[in-house]
Amino acid sequence: MAVGIELGAALRHQPCRVFSPDLRIRIEETDLTTCADASVICGKLERSSVDPLAVINPVLLVEALSDSSEAYDRGEKFAHYRRIPSLREYLLVSQREPRLELYRKNDEGRWELFEAGPGTTLPLASLGGIGLATDAVYRDPPK
Repeated sequence: MAVGIELGAALRHQPCRVFSPDLRIRIEETDLTTCADASVICGKLERSSVDPLAVINPVLLVEALSDSSEAYDRGEKFAHYRRIPSLREYLLVSQREPRLELYRKNDEGRWELFEAGPGTTLPLASLGGIGLATDAVYRDPPK
């Protein structure tokens, strides 16, 4: 939720929207429909012809890592996501420590890893370079 809130605030005046896990993501090439913990789509939503309730054009997908999902999110699920033509970045959010891991598709089509820990900000190239501050994502709720 914290990532979605931070992204939503940063994208308020941009042509991009942040979506909750309720949005279905379709990977046409691998015939998989799934959900991400958060997703960002810029411009018009493009619907799948196979599953009209699913979209096919996210630019950023976010997964919060848990003990039960981490291997799948890093492995098989990311392998599916890499087949989405519009996808530019994949963000993994640790639940164990304040750490963000961002995989970014470079101009050669290779995925590069960028990491951010406490006190650092991760620039999101797919969203015009807006920054996602690790401390904001992991801020303690007010008491």
